[in-house]
Amino acid sequence: MDITKQQYEYALNRIEELLPLVTDETPAVDQNAIELTIVSDVVEAYEKLHYPIAKPTIGELITLSIQEKGMTQKELAKELGISQSRVSDYISGRAEPTLRIARAICLTLGIAPAAMLGL
Repeated sequence: MDITKQQYEYALNRIEELLPLVTDETPAVDQNAIELTIVSDVVEAYEKLHYPIAKPTIGELITLSIQEKGMTQKELAKELGISQSRVSDYISGRAEPTLRIARAICLTLGIAPAAMLGL
């Protein structure tokens, strides 16, 4: 289904109007709940096509995860038993970790292995 920008914008506006009318207690068969589902599907389909979200790089995963953990690159390097410059290489994309190190990064930072593999 080809969704035009005009249809997308209409759907966005309609979602804003419907959200206050549909609560967790609203029955799924309610007209507003049904319409909200339909216009949400339109928005989702349009955004998947026109605003795709790229998968994060290994460096982005590491950077975000060390920030979330409140760690530094130096602390991560010590935890992994590698040099800080090696961690920097992974973050910048100059090098990729071996499977052993990638596994250790996942365990240390709580990164899903599938995300590390780009899946």
